[in-house]
Amino acid sequence: MPELPEVEALAGYLRQRAVGRRVDRLEIAAISALKTYDPAPAAVAGRAVVDARRHGKFLDVVIEGDLHLVVHLARAGWLHYREAFPATTPLRPGKGPIAVRVRLDDGSGFDLTEAGTQKKLAAYLVTDPAAVPGVAKLGPDALAADLPTFVERLRSRRGQVKGVLTDQSVLSGVGNAYSDEILHAAKLSPFAITDRLTDAQLATLHAATRQVLGDAVERSLGQRAAELKGEKRSGLKVHARTGLPCPVCGDTVREVSFADSSLQYCATCQTGGKPLADRRLSRLVR
Repeated sequence: MPELPEVEALAGYLRQRAVGRRVDRLEIAAISALKTYDPAPAAVAGRAVVDARRHGKFLDVVIEGDLHLVVHLARAGWLHYREAFPATTPLRPGKGPIAVRVRLDDGSGFDLTEAGTQKKLAAYLVTDPAAVPGVAKLGPDALAADLPTFVERLRSRRGQVKGVLTDQSVLSGVGNAYSDEILHAAKLSPFAITDRLTDAQLATLHAATRQVLGDAVERSLGQRAAELKGEKRSGLKVHARTGLPCPVCGDTVREVSFADSSLQYCATCQTGGKPLADRRLSRLVR
């Protein structure tokens, strides 16, 4: 899933390439992806793209006349920028991975695509980003939160730190991948309970959050949209590296699986050498 660094980089890329161009038309290929009906997609035709911003993991394409195309790419969504489209024929709904297409007046534009069968990419055309329910519920930006804000937000929700860190109403922008990386950098178990963390542990976690996200943003900015996924993978130390050696201590990276997701961690770095219980494997053993 694209998280804070990738969405920030996509916004930066659109600021460089799309801002100043006028929208030729907005096409909706996946009817389920468009979550709003007023303004209609035709309302953006002839209007200039004036900015691209980020709200947590939401991408906000700002269009002349106080219009916002706000997009959540979900788990399998992505933005593909095209210097030229192969044809001007309108998209056929329900055909292929393309959910939304934005054509610009110079012949370029971008597609919002979604792989797989779970179609959860969401696009909203609104006059105020706060009208998007997910945006309205966002907590402070994870990269911008100072230490007092970070501590207050983490202690506002009792639970396993992995889950709290990825709760967008607590802090916005962190998902499954970067939470694994942050907790590894902070040397904390993903199952640590937030209200039991000491002031020193929370300070370390805050510093790790800023370092991991900041480094990822720095690596990603200036990359073309097509290069961002590879850039993300190249910077990961534990996430999606099950069975490989931890680059810090050399121990084997382990995994805990859930119904529809998994987490990765290093036992030596994060849990005092003790493997965490993998509930899915435990059920198989029984």
